[in-house]
Amino acid sequence: MSPRNQPIQIISVPLDLGASRRGTDGGPSALRVAGLGEGLRRLGYEVLTDVDIEVPAMETRETASKDARFKPEILKVCIELAARTKEAMANGRTPLVIGGDHSIAMGTVAGVASHLRAHDDDLGLIWFDAHGDMNLPTTSPSGNIHGMPLAHLLGRGDPDLAGIAGFTPAVKPENVVLIGIRDIDAGEREIINESGITTFTMRDIDELGMRDVCKRAIEVVTSGTGGFHVSFDVDGCDPAVIPGSGTLVPGGVNFREAHQLLENCADTELMTSMEVVELNPFLDQANVSAERTVMLIQSAFGRSIL
Repeated sequence: MSPRNQPIQIISVPLDLGASRRGTDGGPSALRVAGLGEGLRRLGYEVLTDVDIEVPAMETRETASKDARFKPEILKVCIELAARTKEAMANGRTPLVIGGDHSIAMGTVAGVASHLRAHDDDLGLIWFDAHGDMNLPTTSPSGNIHGMPLAHLLGRGDPDLAGIAGFTPAVKPENVVLIGIRDIDAGEREIINESGITTFTMRDIDELGMRDVCKRAIEVVTSGTGGFHVSFDVDGCDPAVIPGSGTLVPGGVNFREAHQLLENCADTELMTSMEVVELNPFLDQANVSAERTVMLIQSAFGRSIL
């Protein structure tokens, strides 16, 4: 849980090895400049000194694999991130991981799931994203690992990437909800449909409304679990809301809908942890995406209108 008396541990992971387009390594700095720590303190939280995960630069190395680009480097970062996330939870802290591309979720979720498993609990997972992130090295058209993390957390694909938690799957499909999808590769569509996870496409959000989607999603991730993690890819929002991402897809979730989702997550008091990924300040407009993202993070941690 993330009660007000539980300190927040921000963990910075400036990784962009999982993507083709450079710049997500600047995401953590952009959020800091936008006042992330101070914004959380204003809500009454103790925010501890940030933990920084060391990440190698793409310019200093070449990838040996076309199917899973920079796998050894990403794997090493995710193993350390899993350890740091698990340690934070063991010390009674709420991990807030800021990235970085979405491949870091393999480390974050592995750490949270490991902590809960030690207490005989399963982890629920809300995955907010324009994309499915369910490609495998054998199906990915690009070999970019940021398009594969959810599949690996569900125990598929590369055994090393799927086994970061020390067990597999890190999360069970019946405890996973994917929200906001609207751009799916042909190869991963079949994987998603037969995976057993709950999905809410943009059409579902249009037809059901975000209120209904929130209610159904929270029922899934809290049923029989010890809490849930929110993996928030900023490209799940419409580009008019968050222009600073390298993976923009038109027709996404609007600003109020994104707030509503995260406000509903906060209302449960069962959110174990959160991560924010794919913010690219080099593609932003005067850091507006980071500023709006900080506001969204505050909603996840209990900020309310009244």
